[in-house]
This record gives sequence, structure tokens and C-alpha cells, in this order.
Amino acid sequence: MNDPILVVDDDKSIRYSLKRLLDANHSVVEAASGEEAIEKVGAQKFSLIIMDIQMKGISGLEALNEIKKINEHIPVIMLTAFGTTQNAIEATKRGAYEYVLKPFNPVELTQLIEQALNVSRMMQQEVRLSIMPETKEEDEGDLIIGKSPKMQEVYKTIGRIAENNVTVLLRGESGTGKELVARAIYQHSLRSEKLFLPVNCAAIPENLLESELFGHEKGAFTNAQQTRIGKFEQCHEGTLFLDEIGDLELSTQAKILRVLQEKEFQRVGGNAVIQSNVRLLAATHRDLEEMIQDKTFREDLYYRLNVVTIHLPPLRERGDDILLLASYFIKKFGKELEKEKIELTPEAQEKLKNYSWPGNVRELENCIHRSLVLSQNKKLKPEELLFTPSSSETSLEIKGDLSVNQLADQFFNLLKKSAGQKDAEYIWQDLEKQLILLALEETNGNQLRTAKLIGMNRNTIRKKISDYQINIQAKAT
Repeated sequence: MNDPILVVDDDKSIRYSLKRLLDANHSVVEAASGEEAIEKVGAQKFSLIIMDIQMKGISGLEALNEIKKINEHIPVIMLTAFGTTQNAIEATKRGAYEYVLKPFNPVELTQLIEQALNVSRMMQQEVRLSIMPETKEEDEGDLIIGKSPKMQEVYKTIGRIAENNVTVLLRGESGTGKELVARAIYQHSLRSEKLFLPVNCAAIPENLLESELFGHEKGAFTNAQQTRIGKFEQCHEGTLFLDEIGDLELSTQAKILRVLQEKEFQRVGGNAVIQSNVRLLAATHRDLEEMIQDKTFREDLYYRLNVVTIHLPPLRERGDDILLLASYFIKKFGKELEKEKIELTPEAQEKLKNYSWPGNVRELENCIHRSLVLSQNKKLKPEELLFTPSSSETSLEIKGDLSVNQLADQFFNLLKKSAGQKDAEYIWQDLEKQLILLALEETNGNQLRTAKLIGMNRNTIRKKISDYQINIQAKAT
């Protein structure tokens, strides 16, 4: 089982409900008290803790303090009754990832759990820099691979600035690895023992993003039934990663500028000034200079973010790194698919090197994964490499042996041809979201079965559920 989760509550029925909710995809361990929880955290590694605040013996708040001394990186979701929301807010200030009111909504809680597990992986899964793919099977974590001169410059910059408390702007096309670099900076920083929180600014509706970042007071707007702590407050003394910062509205940009300048902000609907000492890492694929000229991005915020800039080169400019990465992904997915010791033929290597890779490292990863799924040979041939079809193709070639992925790629290509890249991406994302919703309904909300049904791995499904903010409609069984 992946992702061991500790459920802490002195109410046996609550523990049973949570165990039943989580058992399909996770390994669940129970604790009936805060004291027992502390003991188990000291003896076993957990990816997430779900804990009640009001318990016999020591309270959830006291247990949280001790757990954070043992392992600062474990996200903790606190459960609370309606009358104890102030305690829940206090728990968030002390390092809890989030709090949930009882009686909890299983769908919303499941979604929150997946988000917390993603944060847990980002903090605890090591990111290493390597000029060659690792050969030791026991090595774990993620690799930033490359020996090209441009990647060597990226490595040097990470080393120079990781321990300095400067704001960093990561720039590059989509799929070049900006998130991995952000995690590497965090893990090598002086704040590595504190919280790391990622926020995808493009994935959250603008009317919710301000509350997500800065929090809100009770009654600040419709449905604001209790005070909420935002990411800048929650991540005090930690590291906040704002991905796709170029998608922010000007009003939100102004608030972020104030935090960077004054280290303070106000919650939505609040008057109290809140201090926040956060190290900010930001990323974008957009042309911020052009956006400044168009007055869609603040120039003063640009200079605040641009203290240090790391440019992630597109894969087409990285030469032999293409084959190094392909080798790494073949080993990674070969082990996962039980298809080990697969190699590329010289012709296949040449085809990979000559392709333009518009989707960069992410596209190469998907290409190798799809190709390995369908390949039945130890030697991967050029015709078995499943690239995104050329934009010059204008019709679907539906054949009896055409895979779902190939058909999807050709369909997306037609969208690009007729609607343009940007609109095609919006249309495709909406279609993909609807497909995931249908699959979740078919599988009663089981993410592992959904992943198999669609042909994605479970981590990808989790990420897309989070990115698309899908409410998992789990049916009673």
C-alpha cells in the first residue's frame, strides 16, 4: 500500500468511517489518543495525519506540537466540531495543513486528503541533480537530469542561491521542470525543515484565489461561514511556490507586492494586519515583459520577483540530454510496468534527437510511458515511439489497431489546427475533466480503478483531480 495515513480520534466510529473511506487506496493506521499518535509517529513514517482536536488525555493541539517536533514535514489535517473553530485556526497557525468541520463531507475530505498527500510528497521526496540517470535501484526520489551547458548553469545557480533568502523567478516553457527546480531550491535551503506549499495560480478561479492566498474572515462573502487561514499565513517562515504567477489578476498582484515589500497583509474582509515571513518562489511560462507593456502585469512586482531568475531551457536546446532523459524514463516506467531492460534502437535514438519536443520533458516522459505500455519487444523501434502528431495532419486516421492515446493525440492536433494552441488547450482540459468525472462515476470514486480505466497512472489522476478541482462523487457501496 502507498501513502500510509495515521487516523487519530478517541471516537471509534470516526476512525472506522475514515478507515473505510481511505482503505481502497491507502494504508491506514489508527490511534485512539494523542499519546498513542505521538508514539506511532516516532516509530513509523507517515505521509499524512488526520487528527481530532478534542480528545481524552492530551488534546489534538498538544499532540500536534509534539508531532511537529518529530517530523515537521508531515501534513496534519485537524477535525473539529463547529464550536471549536478557533482552536482549528490556532492549529493551522501551529503548522496544521488544514482543518475540517464535523460532520465532514466525504467528497470534500477525500479531495483535501489528495492535496495534502501531494504536498507531503513534494516536501519528503528528494529532488537530486544529476548529469546521468541513477543506476542504483534502491535510490528513490526525483531527478533533474542533464549534462548540457545550459543545465549545468541551472545547477550552479541552484547551488548559489538555495541558502540565501532571496525571491526566485523560474522561467521557461511548460514542461521544462520548473516545479522540480523549486523543490530542489527548497530542499537545499535554510528553510527545508519548514513548510513548503505549492499553489497553481492558473488552476484556481480568481474569485477563490485571493482567499486561498490570504485567507478570509467569517462573513467576508457568501458562504464564508468561518474564518480561513490563507497560504501566506500558514506558510510563515516556510517556502511558498506560486506556479503560473503570470495568470494572476492585477488586484491579487498588488497584494502579493505588499507582502514582499512589507511582509504583511490583511485577510479578505478583515482589518487586522498579519505578519508573514515567507520565502517566495514563482514560476511562469509567460512573457512578463510583454505583459508589462500590455499593462496586465505590474512592473514593480516584476522587479520584486526578479531578484534571481533561473531560465529552464527547452528540451530541443539540450542536445544529448534527450537520450539521458529517455534512458531514465525507460528505467522508471519499465520497472513500474514490469518491462525491464528495454533499450532504444539506434534508429529510435536518432528519431528522439531530431524531434522538436514542443511539450518538453513532460512530453518526452509521456512519449516513453505510452510507448512502453504498447511495446512487446526488448528493443524499442522508431515506429513504436508515440509522438504527438504533426500539426500538418488535418484528419483522424482511425484504424483498427490505433490506440486510445494515438487517437487522442490526433484529435488534440485537429483542435490546435482549427482553434489555435491556447483555445485547444482550454477545450482539451474541459474534455479531459469530463472524462475523469465519468470514469470516477463508473468506478464509484475509486481513483486506482479510474486510473486503469482511463490509461493514466494513479499519481497523474490525483494531480488532475487536484488541478481541475474535481469533487469526487463516491457512491455508497
